[in-house]
Amino acid sequence: MVRHVIALDVGGTGMKAALVGDDGALLHRARRATGRERGSEAVIEGILAFAAELRAYGVEHHGGPAAAAGIAVPGIVDEARGTAVYSANLGWKDVPLRALLTDRLGMPVALGHDVRTGGLAEGRIGAGRGADRFLFVPLGTGIAGAIGIDGRVEAGADGFAGEIGHIRVRPQGAACPCGQYGCLERYASASAVSAAWAAACGNPEADAADCAEAVASGDPNAVRVWQEAVDALADGLVTALTLLNPRTMIIGGGLAEAGEVLFQPLRDAVRQRVTFQKLPTIVPAALGDSAGCLGAGLLARDLLTTTAPTTPEVST
Repeated sequence: MVRHVIALDVGGTGMKAALVGDDGALLHRARRATGRERGSEAVIEGILAFAAELRAYGVEHHGGPAAAAGIAVPGIVDEARGTAVYSANLGWKDVPLRALLTDRLGMPVALGHDVRTGGLAEGRIGAGRGADRFLFVPLGTGIAGAIGIDGRVEAGADGFAGEIGHIRVRPQGAACPCGQYGCLERYASASAVSAAWAAACGNPEADAADCAEAVASGDPNAVRVWQEAVDALADGLVTALTLLNPRTMIIGGGLAEAGEVLFQPLRDAVRQRVTFQKLPTIVPAALGDSAGCLGAGLLARDLLTTTAPTTPEVST
């Protein structure tokens, strides 16, 4: 029997999962659609069913059930109570997800915020390794942030820390599902850039990756759309910089896959906005879209030890 844990990362559009061995090796990977178009109750049942499939796979292929499970979900998450408090993108409120999974799986379960969990992985084994203070900001369906301080990720009271995506960067701007107007994620998330570029180029199938390619080729409409997103992102990051003073800002998610098409103008925009603040190092995330899943595995493994968690070697 290979001792392993279940790692599950729930996103706005898809779920990524793995079975992770004691040595950090990924023994099995799987993906499913989140299915948010079917409503919040269906999403919850989909999560429980997917986790049960992973448990069954471990029994069949690795000699027994997992020792623990870790799950990362978006929105507001109260890790201490094991509750998914709120998600604008998935439409749920006050879901006792840890208890539901514990009942379904029959094993210890750790619940974490998807971005804080990804930040945990980036901090221990990724781009933030060795940094005393960092901010991890993935640009995906939405935007949130993980605040890393001395080897831990700050959750805040009741799990509300790090919601940088709901900083109002354009106060008279677009309505946000959270109830405010002009939130950062309405301008600089991958989904926001996809929508803006689809409208600008007249192709409803176009997405943020297509916009990045058009920017690289010099398309002026793409450059305009991209720069608007970069400017909004820089405004949000400088607000976070002023409040938190991170030494390193780690940018991940779909937009970060554009490489220097994103990072060069972003570094320039942040530099232009900084006055008294100390300019941080802005770097791409090292773990890609595996960060949340790897972090969920770390949460699960931390349940199995009563000592300080160690840094594993992870095979990606």
